[in-house]
Amino acid sequence: MNLAQQRLAALCGDLKLSSVVDVATHLAQEASTASWSYLDFLERVLRAETAQRQERSRTMLVRTAGFPVVKRLEDFDFSFAGANKKQFTELANLAFIERGENVVLLGPSGVGKTHLALALGLKAAENGYKVRFYTAADLMREIETARRQERLNSLLRGNVRMPKLLIIDELGYLPLDKAAAHDLFQVIAKRYEYGSLIITSNLNFGQWDQTLAGDSALAAALLDRLLHHAHVIPLRGESYRLKDKRKAGLIERRTAASSAE
Repeated sequence: MNLAQQRLAALCGDLKLSSVVDVATHLAQEASTASWSYLDFLERVLRAETAQRQERSRTMLVRTAGFPVVKRLEDFDFSFAGANKKQFTELANLAFIERGENVVLLGPSGVGKTHLALALGLKAAENGYKVRFYTAADLMREIETARRQERLNSLLRGNVRMPKLLIIDELGYLPLDKAAAHDLFQVIAKRYEYGSLIITSNLNFGQWDQTLAGDSALAAALLDRLLHHAHVIPLRGESYRLKDKRKAGLIERRTAASSAE
């Protein structure tokens, strides 16, 4: 690095322009060959810096979303799940987030609800939206811990209300006690007409009171807010995770063995 590059690096460090030094050196040669104006050269340098910042921001948004794994719509077997590919392609344009709408995915275990929720969440994060993913059980545990540590308001502001998209997975797999059911209602209420939700559940709406401590009034109030602006998508079929074992006859043989016992 020559003296001029050292001076440029120092200035860029002060201005937090982390990409400019390397880009400027490369583009300076191209500018000389193509006879760019000074303004053309400056514009290209700043565009490169902006692109790098956007890429770092996307990487950070994906990292902080809490996704347990990376899932994409391109990898989803729509033919097996019987899901409407066009419907999810339209959701992937993320207009539902701009409109503050919710997405509710209903169906039995293994039909791809979590994959689809994660794929839409990843798409949103990669497009610059702040996203937060929780299973319902983990969210309730985090709320309870925050309450004990007297930082509940901070959690609700930062992880519940702030994200443009909040994903709550596996609602209904474990029943909630009365306190947790009211906490979940508060989460839905705080998001109402403020930010989008994606919720997955193995229960139809008529069964939601079962997971909400048997409180039918609370379930009705929660669903009223959740479904006011919502895309409700039922998924049907057998478990995708068990399809290969079914083909091999492993599940049937195990069932037969169990019956013989």
